[in-house]
Amino acid sequence: MSDSIELATESSSAASAQTPGLWASLREAVRGSRQDFTEGSIGRAILLLAVPMVMEMVLESVFAVVDVFWVSKLGADAVATVGLTESMLSLIYAVAIGLSMAAAAMVARRIGEKDSDGAARAAVQAIGLGIFLALPIGAAGVLLAPKLLAVMGGSPQLVETGHRYTQVVLGGNVVVLLLFLINAVFRGAGDAAIAMRVLWLANIVNLALDPCLIFGLGPFPALGVSGAAVATTSGRALAVLLQLYTLSRGRGRVRIQRQHLQLDPRVMLRLLRVSGNGILQTLIGTASWLGLMKILSTFGSAAIAGYTIGIRIIVFAILPSWGMSNAAATMVGQSLGAKKPERGERAVWIAGLYNMIFLGVLGTLFIVFADPLIRLFTLDPAVAPFAVDCLRFVSYGFVFYAWGMVLTQAFNGAGDTFTPTMMNLFCFWLWEIPLAYLLAKPVGLGPRGVFLAIMIAFSTLAVISLVMFRRGRWKEIRV
Repeated sequence: MSDSIELATESSSAASAQTPGLWASLREAVRGSRQDFTEGSIGRAILLLAVPMVMEMVLESVFAVVDVFWVSKLGADAVATVGLTESMLSLIYAVAIGLSMAAAAMVARRIGEKDSDGAARAAVQAIGLGIFLALPIGAAGVLLAPKLLAVMGGSPQLVETGHRYTQVVLGGNVVVLLLFLINAVFRGAGDAAIAMRVLWLANIVNLALDPCLIFGLGPFPALGVSGAAVATTSGRALAVLLQLYTLSRGRGRVRIQRQHLQLDPRVMLRLLRVSGNGILQTLIGTASWLGLMKILSTFGSAAIAGYTIGIRIIVFAILPSWGMSNAAATMVGQSLGAKKPERGERAVWIAGLYNMIFLGVLGTLFIVFADPLIRLFTLDPAVAPFAVDCLRFVSYGFVFYAWGMVLTQAFNGAGDTFTPTMMNLFCFWLWEIPLAYLLAKPVGLGPRGVFLAIMIAFSTLAVISLVMFRRGRWKEIRV
């Protein structure tokens, strides 16, 4: 691996002398770059892709934060309604993420092949598939919202006041799926800045409409918690319209024209095959957190609260790493399409090295300053020690996570969603959860055993990913 990193770094350094400086590159990344990512400096290509991808991910997380901020003014039932609905929506997110993996891989491959028509057709099939899957989910959500809330444990009063929120969110799930899917098309094509700007619009609309529709400001009706659902769905719907307009006008690398508007069952089946593993991959990861929560719940609410605070700090802080990982995925897909697998491999080593430096520094800060960081979020003497332990123990593995994240996304970018799915199944279900129980209960480490198991499992995933990546099977995947 060290030889590959050295080769990649030398390649990046040699090219940097002929490329614009850092600030010029950052401006280009935000504005949108027309660079051919199958040529030129790999390091600069990763930067141009990663910056808008990081901002896109941060903006996506803003939806939940804004909604909870305003809804919290309505009381506990309103907040619980949002939480229960988000739990149900997580299944839709899993479908959206799985389809997005397949769409991004297929579009990136076609762009790398310089097949713009093929990229447009792949985008149409992905959009058609998303709509096809969203319609029955939406119908079921509208009709069954009260029963679903009750099954999730909602009180009769919560069901009465909150079911309309759930109806709007689940009924409008098509905009969630399309927003994810079409932004994946942009990312796969190398137009990450367009995906970022789309979420700017969605968030601006949501920020403006949330208080107006919840509390009835000005000419708007006071819809209560349902207003948050209408605001968020409206913001996402307008963002989807902007996406479709951009695709039809050819503002990016993918332009959908009339001749592309025909469903192709063969392409849709390929998308389903690749996305099926991606959906399972996401569900395995999501479900494993529920398993850990079940173990932690035996130690009381303070342990759960501390874990929640610690993990949320970590998840938000590592968003730049996901942007870097998604950039590597795009580079791999386009490089394979251009018949340059060695360029894709070098891009992964460079992205992994950058990610390791970033997460290494971040992990060190979290370990050293865990106490003051947690005090920013809670002063509860029962909760804070658990939060500090979670932040500190999980951070010990940050250097490993850096490589694991990049390598996992590299597989997905190549269209090899099967390999990371199997690795997730082993590392999270067959290794992490049993280990967490063993360390927490028989060994007697309590919640610390769970936190230690998280660190060990993700580090194990990184090592296995490295071994599998070096075998090179991902270079032979066809999408």
